[in-house]
Amino acid sequence: MKVFSAKVDDGREGQDGKPSVGPVYRNLLAKNGYPPPGPDMSTAWSLFSSSVQKHPGNRMLGWRRIVDGKVGPYIWKTYNEVYDEILHIGSALRASGAEPGCRVGIYGANCPQWIMAMEACSAHSLVCVPLYDTLGPGAVNFIIDHAEVDFVFVQDIKVKELLNPNCKSTQRLKAMVCFTSLTEEDSANASQMGVKTYLWNEFLHMGKENPQEISPPQPFNICTIMYTSGTSGDPKGVVLTHETIALLVYGIDLFLDQFEDKNLKELRDDIIELKPTFLAGVPRVYDMIHEGIKKALEELSPLRKQIFYALYKYKLFWMNRGHKHKYASPLADLLAFRKVKAKLGGRLRLLLSGGAPLSSEVEEFLRVTCCAFVVQGYGLTETCGACTIGFPDEMCMVGAVGSPAVYNELRLEEVSDMGYNPLGNPPCGEICVRGKTLFSEYYKNPELTRESFKDGWFHTGDIGQMLPNGVVKIIDRKKNLIKLSQGEYVALEYLENVYGVTPIVDDVWVYGNSFKSMLVAVVVLHEENAKKWAYLNGYTGSLSELSSLNNLQNYVLSELKSTAEKNKMRGFEFIKGVILEPHPFDMERDLVTATLKKKRNNLLKYYQAEIDALYLKLTAKIRS
Repeated sequence: MKVFSAKVDDGREGQDGKPSVGPVYRNLLAKNGYPPPGPDMSTAWSLFSSSVQKHPGNRMLGWRRIVDGKVGPYIWKTYNEVYDEILHIGSALRASGAEPGCRVGIYGANCPQWIMAMEACSAHSLVCVPLYDTLGPGAVNFIIDHAEVDFVFVQDIKVKELLNPNCKSTQRLKAMVCFTSLTEEDSANASQMGVKTYLWNEFLHMGKENPQEISPPQPFNICTIMYTSGTSGDPKGVVLTHETIALLVYGIDLFLDQFEDKNLKELRDDIIELKPTFLAGVPRVYDMIHEGIKKALEELSPLRKQIFYALYKYKLFWMNRGHKHKYASPLADLLAFRKVKAKLGGRLRLLLSGGAPLSSEVEEFLRVTCCAFVVQGYGLTETCGACTIGFPDEMCMVGAVGSPAVYNELRLEEVSDMGYNPLGNPPCGEICVRGKTLFSEYYKNPELTRESFKDGWFHTGDIGQMLPNGVVKIIDRKKNLIKLSQGEYVALEYLENVYGVTPIVDDVWVYGNSFKSMLVAVVVLHEENAKKWAYLNGYTGSLSELSSLNNLQNYVLSELKSTAEKNKMRGFEFIKGVILEPHPFDMERDLVTATLKKKRNNLLKYYQAEIDALYLKLTAKIRS
């Protein structure tokens, strides 16, 4: 059997109240110790500046300009052009009073200015603090205050959020730099708060007029404080140093060096125009690609569809026998799959999925039809990205997340109350990570930092299974915090507490998983209020009979939506479909404990068929 990770220490049985732990695993490249980093791999700034020296004329940042509502071709800046602009932006920050260690916020969607603002921070040892409103109402206000942000780069459509009276922390800012445009009204409002405003080009000009020497960071300096959501309460500030980020990049580079090929509708159009060689995305991106290909197949004649799937099965057979994708069936690639590759730009060599699990069905389909490597990784903000990564052209990786990354090691820890034992068969437990690509602390939260690190190991909260070949598979969550397919975290118990106050609801179980982008719920009807609704709407019957009414389902959904809106929930926290239950969750059906805590695994087993049918219905509705 081919093995994909190295065991460097044995597991041990729990004793004196401590849980059992499994063996320690490393990447095969780090079996005898972590590889020494290259000379240009010590900080985020050295990574970028060395790339500029090696590829000054190569295209680096591209964007598409919209003219008269139409999207134009890509416009590019070379590494050299980007480098010069970064130096000017950095000089302007220093001329505005920014000193090494100062916090600089960036608020907006991905764009060239975002990247250049971040690199300008690195050039002068400033700390980049991304600002996210997806972390919930008040998150931006909290982050600016908590991180003590002094300067903010902002996208024009986000300016009003910063100037909202509820965002009181904006008053502490010294300056705000807008990526594109700024209205006179917004400029006046910012001025009243004591915040200087600049357009990007104005700030660029200031830097040209006031050149400053760069102040490159040391490896131990903080590169970014990246805020991430928790199960409840305020966002957590994850502190990542320059060394952590540099080693992650270098480790992935070493990993990919082993292989011979190194290197939404609008998304589909961008891919065709850009013709990328590498694509990284969350599972929802690949779900959309998969759905698009499947839809195109449905439009084929029965004969051509039959030929496609015959070629699919033939190529998959040889890939499962160990043949590399490019040699498994050149004929199938020529006759069928080159057209799929063309739809993805024609040059793709590597597709990387992360942020949530990619379904086995989609992963297998892409491996066969895209004529490119398809790799899954697993990681958290706290692990600076991937702490495990899959191997290309290894079909045993389908449904798994690979082996430990180069600069960290991994082990499983017992979770007795969930029945997971890392010394059992199969070995399962909480994934714990240790190494050089971990965060240093939760900013201003030493207590939470201590809780997350035990005996030097960071506890992820994810439950993994170690397969016999040294590959990790994610199978559960230790806490009731799940990640949807688009990569957004959802705290289930919190949502149940919020939705539980809805008058028509007596109890509610919210369900979602990492292969779905939507939440659904089983709602135990409040008997009195349900019968009151029935009387007002001309219905009679028992609660069981009422629970089958489509009109009552729609009413419950509308009430849940109202509750969500009142509580300023984010869109992905809205319930999209419901199953109405006339009876309380009870011990007789083994759905709750003696203290009435929900047994989530048992609830899923009990309602599985109805949930599957509901998701099929919701998916069909979206497609139509």
